[in-house]
Amino acid sequence: MSDTLTSRPTLGQFSSIVCFKSVITGMEEALGEKATAIALIAAGRDRGKNLVKELGLSGSTQDLSVIAAKLNEAIGANGTHLTAVDKIVEEGDVIKVYCSETLCSAGEPQGSDRKCTFTMGAIWGALSEITGRKLRGIHTESVLRSGTHDVFEFTSL
Repeated sequence: MSDTLTSRPTLGQFSSIVCFKSVITGMEEALGEKATAIALIAAGRDRGKNLVKELGLSGSTQDLSVIAAKLNEAIGANGTHLTAVDKIVEEGDVIKVYCSETLCSAGEPQGSDRKCTFTMGAIWGALSEITGRKLRGIHTESVLRSGTHDVFEFTSL
């Protein structure tokens, strides 16, 4: 991350979940849910691609468990705290990413239909940059709807 983004000597580079969630709900009020989802997924994809470039993983052919560990280090508890990347598995043509403590699900009531748009977008962008493939992503399981993880599934286009 560039110095311009971390130049807050007292407050540092992190903000609160409450503030981030306010950005989301404010965007939804102004733009509507669909337009907000599109914007947040696009922003996340950009973040994921740039992160992978910063980590030197573009076009990597490393094992998915190694990639999961490196992403978790960058965006999990030792990184930006976006989410914990618990595992990445490939099942046929589908790449499944299992995340916990996602920023988007934080503070949401059980049963909420909230989707992890920014978080999924970040993982999506990262995997696209790593694999060099154009992917389609969907949020298939949620901790808000009885899942053990927020699961994002990606297929090649």
